[in-house]
Amino acid sequence: MLIDWFTVGAQALNFLILVWLLKRFLYRPIIDAVDAREKLIAKERADADAIKTTAEAERDALQKKNAAFDRQRADLLDQATKEAAAERQRLLDDAAKAADAVAAKRQTLLRQEATSLDQDVTDRARAEVFAIAGKVLKDLAGASLEERVGDIFIRQLQGLGDASRSAIAGALKTASGPALVRSSFEMPETQQEAIQDAIDKIVPAKVPLRFETAPALIGGIEFTMAGQKLAWNIADYLSTLQTGVEDLIAAKDRQASGPDQPSESRTDQTTDHKIQSR
Repeated sequence: MLIDWFTVGAQALNFLILVWLLKRFLYRPIIDAVDAREKLIAKERADADAIKTTAEAERDALQKKNAAFDRQRADLLDQATKEAAAERQRLLDDAAKAADAVAAKRQTLLRQEATSLDQDVTDRARAEVFAIAGKVLKDLAGASLEERVGDIFIRQLQGLGDASRSAIAGALKTASGPALVRSSFEMPETQQEAIQDAIDKIVPAKVPLRFETAPALIGGIEFTMAGQKLAWNIADYLSTLQTGVEDLIAAKDRQASGPDQPSESRTDQTTDHKIQSR
């Protein structure tokens, strides 16, 4: 078989031309397109990585912010709880103080009312006792209660001991003005003279006396001179009686609270009146 080298050369040339054409117009654009596509993909991948990194950074920052917010919220909640508890305790303390103040004020008012009532009862009882005593003495002795009080006071002056007489005498000698005799009633002239005589027997020199009426003495007489005082009144007897009643009530209270507790005994009070310094 004979080979047509011209045909072979022409075919080879055609093949080379075809290869060049393919490379020039087909393979290169494909390669360039593939390279461009790879570059685009690489760029997009880099952008995606950058976006992912940014997103992760933002996510971490957000998580940190959320954690800080949670801690801050917990701290605020704890602080609010403590403040609420403190405010609640303060309100309870204020309410307790207010209740104690109201209770103390009520106790004070009750004590004042009880004291006032006791004073009213005491005054009424004294008034009744004086009225009854005056009527009884008037019926039995044939003299008024005031006269009997004056007589008792005169007898008391007459029965003074040497020490009391010396004290009265010394006070009357140093007195710059008349001695004062106060009584709860208007003293008759006869009794005034009798008291003047009793005083004159204590002090040789005549001592002027000034007589005044003082209803607050309640059935009594008070002799005052130069800071010294000699007094007698029925209220002292009632005070002794009241003291005895109080001792009896206190003893019963002690027996009710505990029979083994020792009871205090009050010494008997005497109604004898001594010279007192004012």
